[in-house]
Amino acid sequence: MARNTSVSKADGKKQRARNARPKIERAALKLFIHEGVDAATTREIAEKAGVSEGALYRHYKGKDELALSLFMETHNRLGKMMEQALSGEGSLEDKVHAAVSAYCELADEDFLLFSFHLVSLNRYLPYDKKRVDDPVSITERIIGGLMKAGIVPEGDPALKAAMALGVVMQAGQNKIYNRLPGPLSQHADALARAVVAVLKS
Repeated sequence: MARNTSVSKADGKKQRARNARPKIERAALKLFIHEGVDAATTREIAEKAGVSEGALYRHYKGKDELALSLFMETHNRLGKMMEQALSGEGSLEDKVHAAVSAYCELADEDFLLFSFHLVSLNRYLPYDKKRVDDPVSITERIIGGLMKAGIVPEGDPALKAAMALGVVMQAGQNKIYNRLPGPLSQHADALARAVVAVLKS
């Protein structure tokens, strides 16, 4: 029986396209972290990924859309994780430990992607101005609720959220620059205790 070569070619093309996307994203992450988004070019990304520049444009309009997509992938996951952990059952300590552990596990799962998110916050946070489901807004809202319930001292929820998030984010920054050894998860208990201390201050 004659083989349908046109179908086989089409299937092969689709498979190559599917395989190209993760290669493009990994190559982009490495360049964005080491060179910066502005300095990296689509040609460099494609070369590092081992694909044509056209393959990159089949998935993304350009490097800016690619960079934003990679940032938001982590950002949106963090928002959902924070909401789930901080709104769960248990004591304040239980909730904070769940949130910090989730943060550390996300970092250890894909530290390259996590690193890009962390070093790109100042660049992409303006995209979240009108959102209420981003990690910072969720943390502020939950801390405000804890204050009203008398679980933590009253104060400015935005300031308290910034202080609490700073504990884990600075630890993440230090790991990026090889100032913290091993996986971030091994520091989860200490970080959780520090966040609780901040919230109770």
